[in-house]
Amino acid sequence: MFRHTVGAVAIGVALATTTGCTVPVDAVAGISVTRDGHLLGVMMVCGHRIDGATLYVDSADVDKTVTVGSWTSDHPIKAGIATWTLDSPAAGWTTTTSLTPLTAKVTYDLYGWTKDNSSSSGNVSFTLADRDRLTPGNVLYDEISDNGDESTIIVPMAKFKTRACQDT
Repeated sequence: MFRHTVGAVAIGVALATTTGCTVPVDAVAGISVTRDGHLLGVMMVCGHRIDGATLYVDSADVDKTVTVGSWTSDHPIKAGIATWTLDSPAAGWTTTTSLTPLTAKVTYDLYGWTKDNSSSSGNVSFTLADRDRLTPGNVLYDEISDNGDESTIIVPMAKFKTRACQDT
């Protein structure tokens, strides 16, 4: 009886460690700015789809986040790139939670999601200082190297389009 219990527990532990609580990542989130300084969400969808995006801040409670802004696309974003302004109305997007004013020394995270939780995007973390380093036509995103290290980089939009999906 003891062997069967130990075996069942071992199988349960093995299954728990091989199944995740997150949905597959099939897109890459980034940010950019417009010529007149508006913050842009940038989403490179690699295969499945993305239905919307949320900008949030981690709270002191590790199990909670604070939503700073949220947007739903009028149509699912299929493979390819999408951009939208985060601080003003954008064609093809509905603001679910209006963007609250961003503040210095706070780290923000933007990620994309699907309504049915079938996939999501990797997130991009940034501060206002990071945003201020951006120029129109460039994208800040979190790149994942071949060995799994993550770093925030700024690349031209064309390079983001060709390179971002290699990181998923």
